[in-house]
Amino acid sequence: MPEIRLPDGSVRSFPAPLSGAELARNIGAGLAKAALALRVDGQLRDLSTNLEHDAEVSIITKDSPEGLEILRHSTAHLLAQAVKELFPGAQVTIGPVIENGFYYDFAAPKPFTPEDLEAITAKMHALAQADLPVRREVVSRDAAIERFHAMGEEYKVQIIKDIPASEHLSLYHQGDFVDLCRGPHVPRTGVLGAFALRSVAGAYWRGDSRNPMLQRIYGTAWATQKDLDVFLQQQAEAERRDHRKIGTELELFSIQEDAGGGLVFWHPQGARVRKVIEDFWRAAHSSAGYELLFTPHIAHEDLWYTSGHKDFYAESMFQPMEDEGQPYQLKPMNCPFHILVYKSKLRSYRELPIRWAELGTVYRHEMSGALHGLMRVRGFTQDDAHIFCRPDQIETEIAGVLELTRRILSTFGFERYEINLSTRPEGSVGSDEIWETATKALEGALQRAGLDYQIDAGGGAFYGPKIDLKIEDAIGRKWQCSTIQLDFNLPQRFGMEYVAEDSSRQVPIMVHRAIFGSVERFFGVLIEHYEGKFPFWLAPSQLVVAPISEQHSDYAEHVAAQLLAQGLRVETDLRSEKIGYKIRAHTLRRVPFMAIVGEREKGEGTVSLRDRNGNDLGSIPVEMLGKTLQRMDVQRQQALELA
Repeated sequence: MPEIRLPDGSVRSFPAPLSGAELARNIGAGLAKAALALRVDGQLRDLSTNLEHDAEVSIITKDSPEGLEILRHSTAHLLAQAVKELFPGAQVTIGPVIENGFYYDFAAPKPFTPEDLEAITAKMHALAQADLPVRREVVSRDAAIERFHAMGEEYKVQIIKDIPASEHLSLYHQGDFVDLCRGPHVPRTGVLGAFALRSVAGAYWRGDSRNPMLQRIYGTAWATQKDLDVFLQQQAEAERRDHRKIGTELELFSIQEDAGGGLVFWHPQGARVRKVIEDFWRAAHSSAGYELLFTPHIAHEDLWYTSGHKDFYAESMFQPMEDEGQPYQLKPMNCPFHILVYKSKLRSYRELPIRWAELGTVYRHEMSGALHGLMRVRGFTQDDAHIFCRPDQIETEIAGVLELTRRILSTFGFERYEINLSTRPEGSVGSDEIWETATKALEGALQRAGLDYQIDAGGGAFYGPKIDLKIEDAIGRKWQCSTIQLDFNLPQRFGMEYVAEDSSRQVPIMVHRAIFGSVERFFGVLIEHYEGKFPFWLAPSQLVVAPISEQHSDYAEHVAAQLLAQGLRVETDLRSEKIGYKIRAHTLRRVPFMAIVGEREKGEGTVSLRDRNGNDLGSIPVEMLGKTLQRMDVQRQQALELA
């Protein structure tokens, strides 16, 4: 007679064992209809699981995070079933859940085409409408190998052979299709339906370029059709805002494959924006009490052994280069360099905190398949800063970092964030006392700032707790940019010290901190956030002066010269094109303003001003034009005040 304790604290007793589905029906018809799986004593289980003993049980529905993951994984199996029915010669490999969806890798005789994706989608809907029951079967490892070998699924056989021989495995059946999976899965395929296939890409078996190339089909699945429609609309908007497309159209940057993948070339228009960003960043940090550093791009390989990067980060580092018999390494991070500057002399407690910031370019060995425009590159500039402080200064310093981060991000137009406080993981370094002090200091700083945050238990770095901020862009996507990390490890590895008030030698706390994350990635986010329509203070060209005819060119250059003298980024368009053509061209370039000049404007000493949205802003005297433009941009004023 199992007693079942439910999440609300109530207990239900039953005269005999019952399945999860029966429990859901006992609670209510609505819950029975929405139920997908169970959580039994903290473990996820199929809805068909028999509850034979006393247990704490919750019903998983599709509107919960766990339910959505189960839906997506089950939809990946539905995809594999559809592919096998349409392309019997294809072999299935793996199909995990990813952010916003899933993928499945196939070894197929021929590449999948867009028409194939349409046929696969139709077959998936047919299989869902068939409402096939999903059944779990437990078999031995050897029995699973024998079965998949007989099916010709040699990739599955390879996966199973890596599992210890003593383990039993679960197989999931739906119709004639069977797949290896830990589960749980939905009870019937009829639960599935709000899904879409997105694209096909190549992927090496087990991520190793020495292995065969597979075909990866990406898909998305949601709890309701409405959720799916919202996501697809957001994705369509994201494609329209793609920073790679806009970056090419506006001649902001390029990735030159002749030079190698993942290396960014900043064109004049993009370089102008970068300079504005960097000048603002430096000024903001100077006003917040930071000193600026410049450090080398390479260092002797021994430095990276001392820091631990060669032990824990080697796969993300480029191979060393040799000079005069000595190995040198491109830097993947700036932190050891800042430590060396700190160690250039003995420090006193009176000097702390020390705040050092650097726009330091680093190099990471990213796999070619992972590279993505400005978002994932091999060479990038971190907006790095490190604070060296005493334990009693941690909370105040973190509060200052949070305030500076909020001010900088808001200046760039980001007001909404998701904040996570990540706590001590297994295998971490440092004493319980210092971890408790550091974690409480981070919590105190967040609470003092009045910021809402979530606890990511065990999600901290092995060297200390951290705060991560994800900014939300114009279409609701979240981007991981800002991070604040406490480090007890590197100061000890490098033997860092300061002379305390009692003349003892103490080890400082090190704070790693970035606000943009990297200039390249942040610039990519800005492009997509603004759809290339940068606010006036950031725009590569703030205004174009366009004469109606060639006889007004001298006046156009006179107007431009006056604005250039005021520090504005101004162009003149002296081409012998019609004014309508010029207006269209610069509207497509997303230039914030155009000043049209003709005979009337020349005679009056004015310009006819219009914005990139096509609004006619009227006639404005040249001597008032600069101030008028600046008043129109609130963010520029905020930037100037902050700097």
